[in-house]
Amino acid sequence: MLAVEARGLRKRYGQIEALRGVDLDVETGTVVGLLGPNGAGKTTAVRILTTLLRPDEGTARVDGLDVVADAAALRARIGVAGQYAAVDENLTGFENLEMIGRLYHLGRAVSRDRAKELLAAFDLTDAGNRTVTTYSGGMRRRLDLAGALVARPSVLFLDEPTTGLDPRSRIGLWELIERLVAEGASVLLTTQYLDEADRLCDRITVVDRGMVLAEGTPNELKSQVGGEHLDIRLCDTTEGERAVRALATMDGGATASLEDGLVRLPLRERQGAIASAVRHLDDAGIAIDDIAVVTPTLDDVFLTLTGHAAEEEGGE
Repeated sequence: MLAVEARGLRKRYGQIEALRGVDLDVETGTVVGLLGPNGAGKTTAVRILTTLLRPDEGTARVDGLDVVADAAALRARIGVAGQYAAVDENLTGFENLEMIGRLYHLGRAVSRDRAKELLAAFDLTDAGNRTVTTYSGGMRRRLDLAGALVARPSVLFLDEPTTGLDPRSRIGLWELIERLVAEGASVLLTTQYLDEADRLCDRITVVDRGMVLAEGTPNELKSQVGGEHLDIRLCDTTEGERAVRALATMDGGATASLEDGLVRLPLRERQGAIASAVRHLDDAGIAIDDIAVVTPTLDDVFLTLTGHAAEEEGGE
């Protein structure tokens, strides 16, 4: 069963098309990343899937329920953490979580027990009786995520959850998300951070300007921009053409090329490639200044697909 299934989602704001026929699947028990720059349509998609917006066209089901026809029932089954921590600064951490439980009609006793449980799980027990005004950004983020879990949702939506966090807090939140997935949660994560998507996501959907550009596992997407290659910097850059000819005799038949002053050699087999390249160039009397194996990143994927970096700013 798919935790999230969307087909042909469209949403317009006046003359602006925020979504232009988006299809999206999240398998149960996995993390799917919705990757794109600001203004790509990520937040609009999340708002539709969490019943906060109605699509102009298309259909979507979350945990088997239609996001329009079954909106009220669906809200009891999902958890949402937005770009900014939605916590009451005048309440303590415990009071925030207890209040959320009461809003879900869990009852006073259950809400209090669940608040204590989540404070412990998110390493906030010692701060539970302090007002949120005293919390750091990372603590607020953890409390916000805890709030999204009060009702034990089957599907969790995280909209750029680490925006504005320092590196240590980001890594801590990643570990929490990984733990939730290991316990069976299904997660749709929107992000513009490529390292975040690479670490957390089982599959990634790349969106830009309201359209899906590509979908697959991180490795599948990386393979679209080519596999691993050697970048070789020569001591004498005028020897580039001769180096290309020398490397043409290597096993495997890969063809080297000159790019940005480097000799670039695609790799079909990584094992022994550096030693073989060095040997062929040494036999030709060509000195090497530096050599490295380069693996494509999601940055390369995004740049290839969109023509711009993932962090490009834009309004949505």
